[in-house]
Amino acid sequence: MNKKYLMMSALLAANVAHAAEFEISGYVGLEWREHFEKGQFNTASSEQADRQIGLTAEPEMVWSLAEGEHTIVFKPYGRIDSADEERTHMDIRELSWMSYGDDWEITAGISKVYWGVTESQHLVDIVNQTDFVEAPDGEDKLGQPMIKLTAIRDWGTVTGFILPGFRERTFPGEDGRFRASLPIDSNTAQYQAAEEDAHVDYALRWNHTIDDYDLGVSWFNGTSRDPIFTLNNTFTEAVPYYAQINQVAFDLQATLDSWLWKLEAIYRSYDDSVKSQFDDLGALTQTDFGITDYSAATGGFEYTFYGPFETVWDWGVLAEYQYDSRQDASIANGQNDIFLGSRLAFNDAASSELLAGISQDLDHANTQSLVLEYATRVGAGLTVNVDAFILMSDDVENISHTFKRDDYVLVSLNYYY
Repeated sequence: MNKKYLMMSALLAANVAHAAEFEISGYVGLEWREHFEKGQFNTASSEQADRQIGLTAEPEMVWSLAEGEHTIVFKPYGRIDSADEERTHMDIRELSWMSYGDDWEITAGISKVYWGVTESQHLVDIVNQTDFVEAPDGEDKLGQPMIKLTAIRDWGTVTGFILPGFRERTFPGEDGRFRASLPIDSNTAQYQAAEEDAHVDYALRWNHTIDDYDLGVSWFNGTSRDPIFTLNNTFTEAVPYYAQINQVAFDLQATLDSWLWKLEAIYRSYDDSVKSQFDDLGALTQTDFGITDYSAATGGFEYTFYGPFETVWDWGVLAEYQYDSRQDASIANGQNDIFLGSRLAFNDAASSELLAGISQDLDHANTQSLVLEYATRVGAGLTVNVDAFILMSDDVENISHTFKRDDYVLVSLNYYY
């Protein structure tokens, strides 16, 4: 963690000495991740791990003051990995103060927010940085320093964000999986903003429910959470570059009987200065790096059969289409892809659930990915999760080809208290 975030954490923690109420919860976990194939980037000096054992912990401490008018939340996270030193890390997911009135809320500190509705891809979710060493699906996020003010009105809820400070994306090390052919040197990350990781970003979101429709419109201005990769002077390492962007987004979810319709759409733009900077590299154009204004969308449905075949189960069928105007599979996942999946809620005492799905690249017939997620509870506090990820790609120009040997099955035991 950066020193300024640790200082912020210490200052917030010092203000809870007179807390009226205190609660602690969270979990500790044990993970085993087994890869089916040898890593494709093994070298004489490093070998990608075939098996990874991990210990995780995420306690959550909540102080409630002034009869609940003020709340302080502290949620640290830690992981120890047996094979990849870059995956062994700690983070403050949340250390925030929250207060509220009849029609307003304010949050200050380190926190997490989630925007989005679709299953296969989360385009509009941009405030928090991806914690990529955790999992390749991008759903794990780092804590983000923020001041968040929410106004609640009859015509919708408006939330404004001031985001002072940027979190760089985490990446696996040379011995880890889901790494690229070249090591990534995060220590020399480059920024378009002169303030680098001290740049202040801004975001605004309006959301509202109208009958069966949940609508959201958002705007973000600041440092892109998605790095662009350049090469160092010796062409031996990849260097992350974080550009300044503007992004406007729209999300919609409609609940119509057994149908759940979902849509996420974005338009992202870069300023001319960064486009010129990458065009000046000569052999590679700005498009080769992904420095071009573009739009993207993911949309589809989930239909649920309640109690099919005279069971107590709920069976959902999912279908989503992914589009990216860049139409370049070497820099964008989901440029022209379809996702088909199924979700089973067994409605048993253990709250067992199963999700299985496949994504197919419609431009590259030999590029698919399969996911499986199963979760169940054993006793009062212990859960068992089984996740599998299989990626198939024979097209060297497709970004998925980089991870074609990183298929895995993950078994995790988590104890909640």
